[in-house]
Amino acid sequence: MSFKTIVAILQSEQDAGRVLDCAIPLATGLQSHLVGIHAESVPVPYTSATGFPDTEFLQVSAEMNKERAEKLQALFLKRVEGSGLSFEWRSLETFSGDSGLSGISTVRAADLVVAAQSESGGDGNADVGSLVYDAGRPVLVVPHAGPVVTTFKTVLLAWNGTREAARAAFDALPFILAADKTEVFVVDPPDNQDDDGTAGSEIAAALARHGANVSVAVRKADGASVEDVIQSRMTETGADLLVLGAYSHSWLRRLLFGGVTQSVLRSGTVAAFLSR
Repeated sequence: MSFKTIVAILQSEQDAGRVLDCAIPLATGLQSHLVGIHAESVPVPYTSATGFPDTEFLQVSAEMNKERAEKLQALFLKRVEGSGLSFEWRSLETFSGDSGLSGISTVRAADLVVAAQSESGGDGNADVGSLVYDAGRPVLVVPHAGPVVTTFKTVLLAWNGTREAARAAFDALPFILAADKTEVFVVDPPDNQDDDGTAGSEIAAALARHGANVSVAVRKADGASVEDVIQSRMTETGADLLVLGAYSHSWLRRLLFGGVTQSVLRSGTVAAFLSR
């Protein structure tokens, strides 16, 4: 298995460069077909003081949208033309203007989606959380700061025994096999871990059969949040990729307490591979 179709979500000029810094080397190394997607929102008419639609506003909005879309298309083409890559560009116009969600039919036909981490309070961010939830395909989230890494040497697989974690582990297999080492990391395993395999030994053995270099580590949270424990372990191991089963808890728990997925999407410091 390999990632033969990669979709790059280019929502704004601020995130496009980092997304392409990740997607293009990946597509080149894997000899993948690269699809760039950008969406603009349909201008919403405002009523003037006389009660008629503000046509001037609509025209200005449409021109600004067109200019932004053309800039991102030009950036994409400049980066990929002459690279030898198989590629295509898709420019969309929808009511949401969200490049990931607007291009969901293309996303669902991809092996891997590359999107930028949403900056807290940033304008024009794609809704990466909804993209991860709805895509049905793995999403590689590029952090908004720090170096962009595309050759992952140390992978941390956050394992809690859920279907989402299992999906992420096997979706990420190309990266896991290419890495020097992968650690299956378990936080607060249940008392019956020997029966249900959530301590990580079974998934580690399964990955090892594919040829991965895998180890297992188990930690108690001891009152700390799971996301903080994972982040600390990322620092300890020097991991450059976090593999995570996204949204593995109920919506009510996420609403009340947040979750690891939201923390990664908001403030993760390394690339994160999310699947569900």
